[in-house]
Amino acid sequence: MSETRDPRPRRRRLLRAVVGLLVLLAVIGYFAVQRDSNGGGGAPFCVAGADPIGADETSATYEMSPEQAANAATIAAVGVAKGLPDRAVTIALATAMQESALRNLDHGDRDSLGLFQQRPSMGWGTPEQITDPVYSAGIFYDHLVDVPGYSRLPLTVAAQKVQRSGFPQAYAKHEPDATVLTAAFAGGGTLNCGGPAPAGPGDPQRVQADLIRIFGKDGMHTMSARAGQSVANTGANTGGSTGGGQVAPEPEVTLVEKKNGGEEATRRSRAMAHWAVANAKAMGISRVSYGRHGWVAGKDRGRWQDRGGAGTKEAAKDTHYAGPGEVRIFMAR
Repeated sequence: MSETRDPRPRRRRLLRAVVGLLVLLAVIGYFAVQRDSNGGGGAPFCVAGADPIGADETSATYEMSPEQAANAATIAAVGVAKGLPDRAVTIALATAMQESALRNLDHGDRDSLGLFQQRPSMGWGTPEQITDPVYSAGIFYDHLVDVPGYSRLPLTVAAQKVQRSGFPQAYAKHEPDATVLTAAFAGGGTLNCGGPAPAGPGDPQRVQADLIRIFGKDGMHTMSARAGQSVANTGANTGGSTGGGQVAPEPEVTLVEKKNGGEEATRRSRAMAHWAVANAKAMGISRVSYGRHGWVAGKDRGRWQDRGGAGTKEAAKDTHYAGPGEVRIFMAR
């Protein structure tokens, strides 16, 4: 007489597997919703994309932490401030992605330090200098431009002529992502950063000082920093903005392109605006306005939003509106 195997244990295992999968999907969905709502209530994150501000992300993107975004923004901004082409910025970013994963390391092979793993013993500077992102990016670019025809060389060749790495081919794999970052920080792309709003107040003087360190007194912008103030919602422009909006109550740093600055001034404005977004968490920046768009920490899924064109009712009522050629950086209070 043959025995029939009881199918119930198999059904129980299948049922447990299905329930486990559903629970896993529910957990993933919960965290996705938490991150995508209200700027992301969980861990802060930044996404760089090649698409313009305000456009849907249909092109390649690159996701990173705020620390990595701030370092990438500084590397790109230094290149822009030096007037270097996008190719130089891409080479620098790909190099830092390979050397440090865009982290300002206090250790490395032998005495290597910082974003580019530069060595004091090889004449790159003191440890304090090398671990300063503005300095380390600047000296990398200084060596890069000394390479004849660097912009026409394969990226890994150009990077290797500066770095003299033991793994010269390793830079090549970062070129696609570095190209996206270059578009976001130095070109026509965008950077979106989600996560909670800053927990502490920001210092406009510190932001202004850092921008001057990176861009110097470039002659293409006027720059001012001021403490916040209370202004009645009257629609009058009382001096904090040239864009037709009102003075905002928060402390802010305002940058305005001078006349006849051309595309180079516009490129610097974009770099400044995205540098501010990337540094929002570390520097207590609560919002950034550039052109007709605005970014607000902890809001709108961390994405830039269209605030309306110059001369519109929305612009007249918006205390944070930025006019043409204007970047306004607001501090948390």
